[in-house]
Amino acid sequence: MYKTTSNTNIYLAGDNMNIRKMTIDDYDDVYALWMSCAGMGLNNLDDSRNGIDIFLKRNPDTCFVAERDNKLVGVIMAGNDGRRGYIYHTAVHPQYRKQGVASRLVNTVLLALEQCGIHKVALVVFERNRHGNQFWEHRGFTVRGDLVYRNKEITEMIRIDT
Repeated sequence: MYKTTSNTNIYLAGDNMNIRKMTIDDYDDVYALWMSCAGMGLNNLDDSRNGIDIFLKRNPDTCFVAERDNKLVGVIMAGNDGRRGYIYHTAVHPQYRKQGVASRLVNTVLLALEQCGIHKVALVVFERNRHGNQFWEHRGFTVRGDLVYRNKEITEMIRIDT
């Protein structure tokens, strides 16, 4: 069940699971979760405590964690540029997969982005991440064959693949 308050806090509770906005206090648990999930692509700058703190301050209403039995079991981060939404670093602890955690996180973030006036969402999944690609395809996210994704580092980063 969704609950929306006047300040656009979005929560999803049920099945002994709570979805709430992510805060920087969640960082250590979120980072440990990312490291437990094969197929993640992190780096030492954007995904550092400071990098995530900056992202959360810029996107306070579109990043969420899922908790079950007082344990952080899932995370989704999203932001927008005023025109498009972007989803980053969605992960569910391997012991809690196939229980609807990721689907609930995605539903929550899509609702939050919609409340921000966003009508279209994009994300990037590594080609080698077969399970991730299957999940996103099942959720209705299509592959764009007409685009070439390009990237340029302004500052040298250390890549961390899980």
